[in-house]
Amino acid sequence: MKRLKRLKRLQPGIRRFSLTRNAALSLVTAVLLAASCGLSLQLRHRTDRPEASQASQVSQVPHVSHASLGAGIRVRSGPLRFERIGNPARTVARDPRGTVIATFTDGARTAVLTGPSRTFAEPRTTDAKVVTKSWVRLLPKAWTRGAEKSGWFRTWLGSRLGSRDPDILATAFDYVAGAPVRTTSAGVEYSGAARYTPDTADDSARAGQGKPKSPKPRTGSDFYDYLGVPWTFPDTVTRRPEKDRARSVDSSGYVRLVYGYRSGFPLNSRDSAAGGGLQRTPDAIAHGRLGVPVIPLSDRRPAVIQQLQPGDLVFFRTRELPGGRIGHIGIYLGLDTADHPRFISSRKNAGGPTMGDKGGTARLDGAGYYAQGLRAARRL
Repeated sequence: MKRLKRLKRLQPGIRRFSLTRNAALSLVTAVLLAASCGLSLQLRHRTDRPEASQASQVSQVPHVSHASLGAGIRVRSGPLRFERIGNPARTVARDPRGTVIATFTDGARTAVLTGPSRTFAEPRTTDAKVVTKSWVRLLPKAWTRGAEKSGWFRTWLGSRLGSRDPDILATAFDYVAGAPVRTTSAGVEYSGAARYTPDTADDSARAGQGKPKSPKPRTGSDFYDYLGVPWTFPDTVTRRPEKDRARSVDSSGYVRLVYGYRSGFPLNSRDSAAGGGLQRTPDAIAHGRLGVPVIPLSDRRPAVIQQLQPGDLVFFRTRELPGGRIGHIGIYLGLDTADHPRFISSRKNAGGPTMGDKGGTARLDGAGYYAQGLRAARRL
């Protein structure tokens, strides 16, 4: 009985203690909830804010429109989010962590995907190295806004994300000095070190006799010269290789070899814009309608080049062509390990395709011959 009376006297205190504890727990819960909401808002603000990737930096703050989930396209970590940004107009795909994993430019077939890191180097001609996670691939058709909701795109992206199959950049290095020779089932050597267009036998003979070269020199070597096989173009024109030009390409022939023959971009037989294919000469490609002018053609070096992304075609004015015509073309690789924008091209003074500094520094910044001759860039 004494114990029972004592418990009754303690019950009011127990109830007061219980109420006080519950109030404290409620207060702590409210504080934690408020902090969680604030943190969620901060995180959402950070991940929703578009940021240009290294492969697609822009010179001004990009315009952003609403994001979409792109018909439920997913990666391992969850659904992708697609956002619109500008300069130039394009769509970027982000994973659930907010990381840009792909960039698609309106009007261009060139897409840049984020993949395994790799290193491009050419120690024979430069100490520079390009270490990149950018993989440049061709879409089946030119990108348009909202294409992420198309059935063809879902299939295409699913087969390309994370793929280690050769892309545009890897293919470009199939022709530098020391590259291994590969042969088709028909016996055609389609890769391996290329040289620049050699002097013709006729010109060499005339030079040996102290006579001037022919007043109408032949154009440089195209991709079919390198291959050593005749090629019939969509306009039914057939071009035949010349024996003294086997395994050689000039600058535009090299681009046509990499983008056209190897990667499937349409090719024209000549410089005509009709047919929708890549024209024959650098000047025609620079003035053409294919792709997107990332750096509009001008008669002077551009003040800003940060809008370039790997795979873009870069154009140069050279001393060989009068009237400010574009005489050279290359493929932009990205920043090297010293933060210099570097490109690869087939150059006469270097004897063929190179990202090195033989026959001119292969950089787009500084006071070098090519840096000062830069006039335009296009994204195919």
